[in-house]
Amino acid sequence: MAFDQKIIRERYSDAAREDNRSTISRARGIEFHYSKKILSKYINLESSVLEIGCGTGYYGLHFYSKCKEYIGIDLSPENIQMFNDKINSKKINNIKAIVGNATKLDNINDSVYDVVLVLGPMYHLSLEKRELVIKESKRVCKIGGIIIYAYINKLGAYLNGILRLPEKYPNKNANKLVLLKETDDIFTDIFYYTTPEKIAENAIKYGLKIIKNIGVDFIFGETIINEMDEEKYKCWLEFSDYMCMSESCTELSTHALLICKKE
Repeated sequence: MAFDQKIIRERYSDAAREDNRSTISRARGIEFHYSKKILSKYINLESSVLEIGCGTGYYGLHFYSKCKEYIGIDLSPENIQMFNDKINSKKINNIKAIVGNATKLDNINDSVYDVVLVLGPMYHLSLEKRELVIKESKRVCKIGGIIIYAYINKLGAYLNGILRLPEKYPNKNANKLVLLKETDDIFTDIFYYTTPEKIAENAIKYGLKIIKNIGVDFIFGETIINEMDEEKYKCWLEFSDYMCMSESCTELSTHALLICKKE
């Protein structure tokens, strides 16, 4: 097992923590709220869907009734065990969850899936390994199919850090690591960043057509969002709707989605 795989496995060995990531706070849930809205535009009852980096099944359990087939692959056996427990308890027959490596999708044939979702691996891989994921996701996608990559935008992530912890950021170390080396300044060997332009260039390099590049969590201060009353939060989401629809705002988002087509 490669070194970075070992680190990722250890990071996500606590499946319960991963399972609660979408509900840990209102602000943290915004990424999932908008990701579901966007993904739903590309998944229909005729879709065969492969999710690479499926975690404990958040998106699979949301979309299984909206597609023909849903296959989830994750590096963590603990995540896959929890996902399979959910599938079995609900007696769902069109989902399968298996352990696998995003950079080398063994036992997945070429040109099989209508929609390929890569909603986690890009967060944890260096540029060289991200390109392996792009090649593999393209290989298993049908001609005319959709591939969607989630990634962490370094400028949005740094801005969020400044707003959350103004007493700590900005600083020279963060400038060096986040802006230049494109890693997290604390978890330097776990989280890797990029920009909307760079990830689009990576996809184009491997022959994919860019459809859209959009942000999904414009969190300018988690505490403020978490403490909003319902009326203010409703207005915040309406404001976020406009930002999410505008590609010009993508640089301000911590997490974003690159939507591609295999031609």
